[in-house]
Amino acid sequence: MPRLFASGDDADLVRAERDVRATFTGLDLDLSSLSAVSNIFRAATAVRNHMESGVLAQHDLSWSAFTTLFVLRVWGEMDARSLASEAGVTAATLTGVMKTLEARHLIRRKNDRADGRRVLVGVSAKGRKVVDEIMPAFNRHESLVTQALTEEEQIELAHALRIILRTVEAIDL
Repeated sequence: MPRLFASGDDADLVRAERDVRATFTGLDLDLSSLSAVSNIFRAATAVRNHMESGVLAQHDLSWSAFTTLFVLRVWGEMDARSLASEAGVTAATLTGVMKTLEARHLIRRKNDRADGRRVLVGVSAKGRKVVDEIMPAFNRHESLVTQALTEEEQIELAHALRIILRTVEAIDL
């Protein structure tokens, strides 16, 4: 079986998109949207895999663990529910991530004094240090994966993706 969607070759990706269009001819589909969303997903997956293997593996961190630390490093202590939302993970995933990060002394958890059912999560000094050590390499790899785009194209891409994020949020209300 050919690896068209998984291929790094632009011609293979275009052929894959053409094959999808041909397969679903006759159905009432918005094929431009299908291509756009498919490419968003594939690009996000490729970047995530690249960052995990190229940067985060050296620190024995998954994407979810790093994102959790990053969110806490930037915005400080927050309740677990908010943290899961900001890190883009489910509550169940966050529970496992927090166990791992707490065992490595990268975060600290405590019950909220005002509401004993809420768990507050904060980054530890060791966790802050780890994020600060990772960020320069992480950012170099962000530059590597966007190097084929001009600065203006990067700004336009970020803007277009923010529009999509806001649209999805409005749909999900």
